[in-house]
Amino acid sequence: RAVFFEPTINETYADWARHYGIAILPARVRKPKDKAKVEGAVLIAERWIIAALRNERFFSLNALNRTIAELLERLNTRPFKKMPGSRQSTFENLDKPELLPLPSQPYEFADWQKRRVGIDYHVEVDGHYYSVPYQHAKEEVLVRIGEKTVEAYLRGKRIASHLRKHSKARHTTAPEHMPANHKAIADWTPAKFRIQAQKIGPHTLAVVEHQLNTRKYPEQAYRSCVGILRHINTHGKEALEQACELALQINSANYRSISSILKTGKAKPVEQQSQQALLPEHHSNVRGADYYH
Repeated sequence: RAVFFEPTINETYADWARHYGIAILPARVRKPKDKAKVEGAVLIAERWIIAALRNERFFSLNALNRTIAELLERLNTRPFKKMPGSRQSTFENLDKPELLPLPSQPYEFADWQKRRVGIDYHVEVDGHYYSVPYQHAKEEVLVRIGEKTVEAYLRGKRIASHLRKHSKARHTTAPEHMPANHKAIADWTPAKFRIQAQKIGPHTLAVVEHQLNTRKYPEQAYRSCVGILRHINTHGKEALEQACELALQINSANYRSISSILKTGKAKPVEQQSQQALLPEHHSNVRGADYYH
């Protein structure tokens, strides 16, 4: 919600303003008098340009732009009624001397989003994972998503920059972001995942091994391993072990498949599975061979 005393400016808008050296002073909501000159300029443009073209027809954008430019020049050079000069002369005398030169590079539109860094020190952007220095694992960062680059900022300081990739479920990892000893990442290590999986069962251990061994860096599998092992909290050890066994059999040992197996109930503890009662070989309802002719 907007706060009068400390207004928060949209990050993309603020980024554009920083690029061109512009200061933004937010107006109050539904208070047009806070920006009276802006509202007045809109009204003048509607009267002298838009209204003047209401009965005209154009067959190309260039033709429309040429006509708008002519009307705009006529409006700006039109003398004021109550003061000397015109809009054009006032701009030349007051505004133009204070203008800053344009930046050497044009502004690149970028989207700003808040992201939580995972325990594998990667942030997710459109299904792709980008690394940040491992010291910032689990912290919330501000991610600038440009057309060609992805940058991560923490408390106003840029901590990571990558070329943007559009492949899904892949990782972009800078070697300098990786720790010398991965025990520094909240005590999560491949050995710890293996120990936890081994306590559940051999099939769970096989799934975790598959996750750790099929990635370029084991750290890239941490997120999947955490998700898989976390199922024990809601489904129990036996159900998770059976789900991992089935996932290995169908050659789909990943988090999504295991979650689906558990969700659909294909892997339930043995004591919960309904077993069809087998009828005894001889009972009162069996008539015997003498009954039939």
